[in-house]
Amino acid sequence: MKKLNARRGGFTLIELMIVVAIIGILAAIAIPNFLRFQLKAKSSEGKTNLAAIRTAEESYFAEYGDYIASGLSPAAHDKNSKTEFAHASAGVGFDQVGWSPEGDVFFTYAVGINSAASGFMASAAADIDADTTEQIWGYHKPAAGTTTAITGVAHADETCVAATGKLEVDETVSPCLSTSGNSVF
Repeated sequence: MKKLNARRGGFTLIELMIVVAIIGILAAIAIPNFLRFQLKAKSSEGKTNLAAIRTAEESYFAEYGDYIASGLSPAAHDKNSKTEFAHASAGVGFDQVGWSPEGDVFFTYAVGINSAASGFMASAAADIDADTTEQIWGYHKPAAGTTTAITGVAHADETCVAATGKLEVDETVSPCLSTSGNSVF
């Protein structure tokens, strides 16, 4: 005799709905964290490249006795995607000190020097979270024996200035403004 209510081994609608709900909850938790980590990774580009600019400038200074200024490179950037890095001119600025990032960049980079070319301010700026406020990072190398402020090249929203309360620490890559680095992540 055959059983009338024999189960055939499939899933019931309720079981499938529970699985869909669990996947939805996990996605709701994971996606914002993924976006936050993605923004942190984009932000680290600027800090890492500033450290590389510092090394290139210090190497150049050790060999030639002065630092080299460089205007904004790239001159402008797309706020939502990477931009191809381009030196302003061959043989000057970043090209002269031998620095270039690997691949396309989110940030614009610049270096300002003091009048004797014995100190410099490197800065990086980008609006990686598309909130219309640029995140600006800087590195200040004061001239030996001076406390004179060095101004970086102006980015779209602000100029990174040392020794005026904007840049927190000399000879350390740090935010130029109190709001820099504190984007939505």
